[in-house]
Amino acid sequence: MPVLMDFLWLLVGLIALYFGAEWLVSGAVKIAVKFGISPLVIGLTIVAFGTSAPELFVSIGFNRSGFPDMAIGNVVGSNICNIALVLGASAFICVLNVKLELLLRDLPLVLISSLVFSWMVMSGNISRLEGILLFTGVLAYTFYQFALAKKTANREVIQEFEDEFGGRLGVSEEPLWRMAIFVLVGLVALYFGAELLEKGGVSMARRFGVPEAVISLTLIAFSTSVPELATSIVASLKKEGDIIVGNVIGSCIFNLLCVMGVTAGIKPMKVSQIENSDLIVMVLLTAILIPIMWTRRKVSRLEGGILLACYLGYGVFLWLDRIE
Repeated sequence: MPVLMDFLWLLVGLIALYFGAEWLVSGAVKIAVKFGISPLVIGLTIVAFGTSAPELFVSIGFNRSGFPDMAIGNVVGSNICNIALVLGASAFICVLNVKLELLLRDLPLVLISSLVFSWMVMSGNISRLEGILLFTGVLAYTFYQFALAKKTANREVIQEFEDEFGGRLGVSEEPLWRMAIFVLVGLVALYFGAELLEKGGVSMARRFGVPEAVISLTLIAFSTSVPELATSIVASLKKEGDIIVGNVIGSCIFNLLCVMGVTAGIKPMKVSQIENSDLIVMVLLTAILIPIMWTRRKVSRLEGGILLACYLGYGVFLWLDRIE
């Protein structure tokens, strides 16, 4: 019976995450048109922050409960999952086009953030001051994105959405409050879906004697990354390429700067169980995105398959290496 209940929590959590992602994408892209914000910017900010909310609440909870390694493992594992699984699966479904501004501005930022964060973790602790600095970085990044978005003419943005979404939004006929409700309900569903998924998944893992460090890097990281996965798969089926790429890159940035910034800002974190190999995998996957996305400014199905293989290989290595 306990195993059946764990499975039920997993199933209900996945359903809530799927519909939460659907509602979030629907509301966010419509609000973007309403205010003249490009699909890429909305993916890098609003959608990215919304789908990173589970990581934020889970990491804060772990750190306040005295499990900082699980909080850090959640972020490291989530970024690995975002790049290798989420982006890989999305590209495997639909070839993703990559905008030049993302290559020049956002991709280098996520790589730099990964290196700075890894250096902090390798030093053995993340202080409250370092957490504040990380959070200041995400505030500056968000304000910068919206400042750039205001420079784009609304007519050009609407044309961009019509080209990308096939004129299926009907934004002018829908009131703003209804779009906002979609976003809010989507975020609530994502949060509770992640909670249920984590509850069932962690219980099942511990029932079978899996170490906590492996749980945080795999099962918990996967469960809190399911919003990104669900959002990106829904967007890929609709061929909403900018939302997908922006969501993945933006989520990685928010995980490193916002989630870790807020978590360490609330309570300093001491690191003892996160190995350098996990950080190296995260940084290498981030660096690999540069040549992948620069190649014809696309992420092909073949490249998506390679990313998926990397995720599977990392998971197998992690479990074989750390489970006796």
